[in-house]
Amino acid sequence: MSKKIYLFDTSLRDGEQTPGVSLNLAEKVEIAKQLEKAGIDVIEAGFAAASPGDLKAVRAVAEAVEKPIVVSLARTNKEDIDAVVEALSGNNNIGIHIFIATSSIHMEKKLRMTKSQVLEQSVEAVRYASQFFNHIEFSCEDSTRSDLDFLCEISEQVIKAGATVLNFPDTVGYITPWEYANRFWTLRKRVKGIENVILSCHCHDDLGMATINSLAAIEAGVTQVEGCINGIGERAGNVALEEVALALETRYDHFQKRTSMVLKEIAKTSKLVSRLTGMPVPANKAVIGANAFAHASGVHQDGVIKDKSTYEIMKPETIGLDEIDLVLGKLSGRNALKQRLITLGYDADEDELKNIFKKFKELADRKKQILDEDIIALVDNQRKNELELYKLRNISISYDTSSQPNASVQLLNDDDQLLNGTSSGNGSVDAIFNAIDQIIDKDIELLDYKILSVTKGKDAQGEVFVQIKMDDTLAQGRGMSVDILEASAEAYLAAINRIKNLASSKVLKKI
Repeated sequence: MSKKIYLFDTSLRDGEQTPGVSLNLAEKVEIAKQLEKAGIDVIEAGFAAASPGDLKAVRAVAEAVEKPIVVSLARTNKEDIDAVVEALSGNNNIGIHIFIATSSIHMEKKLRMTKSQVLEQSVEAVRYASQFFNHIEFSCEDSTRSDLDFLCEISEQVIKAGATVLNFPDTVGYITPWEYANRFWTLRKRVKGIENVILSCHCHDDLGMATINSLAAIEAGVTQVEGCINGIGERAGNVALEEVALALETRYDHFQKRTSMVLKEIAKTSKLVSRLTGMPVPANKAVIGANAFAHASGVHQDGVIKDKSTYEIMKPETIGLDEIDLVLGKLSGRNALKQRLITLGYDADEDELKNIFKKFKELADRKKQILDEDIIALVDNQRKNELELYKLRNISISYDTSSQPNASVQLLNDDDQLLNGTSSGNGSVDAIFNAIDQIIDKDIELLDYKILSVTKGKDAQGEVFVQIKMDDTLAQGRGMSVDILEASAEAYLAAINRIKNLASSKVLKKI
């Protein structure tokens, strides 16, 4: 049995189905390039048939990466398959991911099809796709609530038609690890030709079992795991691929299997996905959370001081979390910054370096100590790919404890016109948001607001995440500054710009 476990990343497709998340083409390409650096084997770039924008994004991702196989999702119809062909034509390392629901409830209530109709349509779709692709993944949506006999039957038929990967998703996060493993054992025993295809699992985390279900599937013979960076995705999200990779690495003594994930790229990949999706990583998140390597208990601290292995089963540097150093200061030159960026894994051209250096000098005037995390935050903030229809020019706050705060905000629109707004609020942040609402002249509902610290100390950069609703559309935004009020305004504007930039609504399909 193979010791290699392939990683299939669907952050650009299933991950984008997270409420409020909408990635533009440039952001998808940036994430895809980082996924390639991280050693991901298969990238699901989107759903080509959903919209012209999705089709372009799928093509752009395929053109941007070389090593990973790039696939697009498709339903079992000719039109969807043709859209994937159009998106991926002319590129190497490509494939298609065809799916259809196989559970009784889905077939009856959603598809309104019989088992025989689902079977016939599946075989026809795979056979048609085999004219264009060598890599054909077939997925049985809601497989964990599907009749096992039917799964065996449809699997055998699509293998004959040309499927090279069989995926059995736990679409609603329903199954237990023991049941899931047993299904794979049964499929391997009963389905003719299954030894010639890759078996894949795709687990959702509705009951908190996505990681253990994926590991149980691996023990039952699965050689591909599908999921997302940071565990993003619909509802409670997908399995976090970094958790699977670290579990296999840390417990190689048990599993005797590994992924090809470049572990040192995990932290950087996680931060990139968090930044571009506007979804902060919870502090207690396994592997990559801020507290993953923190020790508060006195007993734990005493043990770690004496020997880290007493309470640390993983090293922070394994995932790219090197100890933070004071590397640069107010008098540092551009070449010193450039060398530090290279050390941190960034390749900035001269124009980008010029802009980053300018921001670095501005930060050095406001902050005594410039840490590696500060530099990373500067780069991430500089590399905004969203078209900024509104830019923050200035904020003025008047406030005392006996009256409501008042905020005056100046914005520049994309025609460089100066726009002014003034409003009060229940707090300084509320006043700023109200002033922006006045300028935009839209009814905007703030659904969520979070503040995180990028670095330590009183002068730490603050990172603000917001989720808003405007014109019945959800969007997330992120802002960063030493001044938390400025960061709040930047995050709010980022979310507004994102909604304004949405070219068309997308058809989102579950799997």
